[in-house]
Amino acid sequence: MSEAVARYKKLSEEAAKVNEDLLKAQDDLKARKADYDKATRDVKAAKELEKKALAQEEAFRGQVDDLASASFQGARFNKISALLTGDSPDDFLERASALNVLAADSERALDKYTSAVTTAEEARKQAEDGQQRAAKAKADAEKLVKEISKKRSELQKQINEVDQARQRLTAEENQELQGPVDDGVYLAPPGAAGVAMQTALDQRGDPYEWGATGPGSFDCSGLMVYSYRAAGVELPRSSRAQYGVGVSVSRGELLPGDLLFYGGSASSIHHVAMYIGGGKIVHASTFGVPVKVTTIDGGGSDYFGAKRVVG
Repeated sequence: MSEAVARYKKLSEEAAKVNEDLLKAQDDLKARKADYDKATRDVKAAKELEKKALAQEEAFRGQVDDLASASFQGARFNKISALLTGDSPDDFLERASALNVLAADSERALDKYTSAVTTAEEARKQAEDGQQRAAKAKADAEKLVKEISKKRSELQKQINEVDQARQRLTAEENQELQGPVDDGVYLAPPGAAGVAMQTALDQRGDPYEWGATGPGSFDCSGLMVYSYRAAGVELPRSSRAQYGVGVSVSRGELLPGDLLFYGGSASSIHHVAMYIGGGKIVHASTFGVPVKVTTIDGGGSDYFGAKRVVG
């Protein structure tokens, strides 16, 4: 590999890392906004619950107070007093029955009052928790907005450097960068993985563009999103987030449709490709090179691992 092409690939890889940083930050921002929205809804629901519970508490407080006052003043008789003051057995039964009704009413009123007080307190705690979560999510989102702005600026600077480096390449060096063209036919398996694989292959020749998810142009993770969406499967936007999807498979167990990742660690993944069988992948590799088929090692020298999204 010529020095100019090696230098260009190095610049492009650095830009790809910044692009992945930006995409991850954007994914995180969406998650924080979703957290904020949920926390806000939780606060609203908790306040509504507290309002209803307080209304019930107020409604039963008077009844409980009346019952307590009546008992204190001696208006509440037990069955022994009913027997002693009754004129006849029938009188006793009537009074005892009435006392049973009053006791049941008292117990129900007290239970409802206690339940309303407990519900109101729990709702108050839920509202406080929701407010704290909302405040944290909002603060995190504001921090991410600043981070995204900074990374977007860094990426544009990197893109400009890559573009300038590409313009300095000779015709021979540019041909070396492009590499051989593989227009071969690859048989996709049935199911979602096969649909995704065929969709990715159908994009061969489309240009690479940072941040693009098609149609017509893609970055590496954007091609995976586009291809699996055609199969009815939604993937996260960045390659690092995509590594968190599915189950891990070893290099010797790869099947068409599996996602292959490149980077020194899970937190530094900078590239993703799709396995199509026979030791080959389809991917959007770098700026200036269209979507193409190449070998697994053609995806990068730092192969990290693979994930099976479906099946």
